[in-house]
Amino acid sequence: MSAWAAEAAPAKVNLHLHVTGRRPDGYHLLDSLVVFAGVGDVVRAGGVREGFSVAGPEAGALAAEGDNLVLRAARALAEAAGLSAPVALALDKHLPVASGIGGGSADAAAALRLLNRVWGLGWPEARLAALALPLGADVPACVASRPCRMGGIGEALSPAPRLPAFGLVLANPRVALATPAVFRARSGDFSAPAALPPGWEDAAALARDLGALRNDLEAPAVALCPPVAGVLGALRALPGCLLARMSGSGATCFGVFAEVAAAEDAARLLPPAWWRWGGGLHAAPG
Repeated sequence: MSAWAAEAAPAKVNLHLHVTGRRPDGYHLLDSLVVFAGVGDVVRAGGVREGFSVAGPEAGALAAEGDNLVLRAARALAEAAGLSAPVALALDKHLPVASGIGGGSADAAAALRLLNRVWGLGWPEARLAALALPLGADVPACVASRPCRMGGIGEALSPAPRLPAFGLVLANPRVALATPAVFRARSGDFSAPAALPPGWEDAAALARDLGALRNDLEAPAVALCPPVAGVLGALRALPGCLLARMSGSGATCFGVFAEVAAAEDAARLLPPAWWRWGGGLHAAPG
């Protein structure tokens, strides 16, 4: 094939994240309400020769990476489908690396969706999600890229409560945090799954209920990376911020705002040395 096709890879945001247990094989069990922001990477496929390239404002962080998740996803899908078709893949990197918003996972999921389309496989979402889990706990949720409740080790997905329109600010102090290290630093009892209502009428109600929950990885992340506490403090000080919390294993944190425009304005007040973004949720197709 020669024409290039593209697929968005939106950032994943954990509005809450409870660690509910640990399996005998060491994998942690999670409960999380996940949404996807209107910012992300882009994966492209096309050309006539096999290859892989990375460009974009955050591409430098991947320069030393030998085996990107995009390539692993492409190999997994080709093997499962019994294909040997060469394909050129390109990643336009806008999300910071190792930052708790699923950048690599979103890229892998986008590659699965894109090649499923380009290769004419027609696999349903559930089949792609099953293939995605060995690539990472966040990848099945990222395959759908729409709000969901995530359980198990990431494979148990169910519909999210009804969400109101709201704005998001994302901020990262440009310090990478390795997920395994954050989990190792976690201590104390496990949490119960959150009790969520069927939905929320507005952003204030959403923030109020989420405020009674937590991210169980936030304290260990702050211990490993004190700048996370500074990001949380800066978000809470922004005009109109209803809730501030860390996403995933960090170091990216988010703020919830009543309006998308308020989030866009607030993001501009954060230090320019940080990675920062303000806007609304990703609009998933269909």
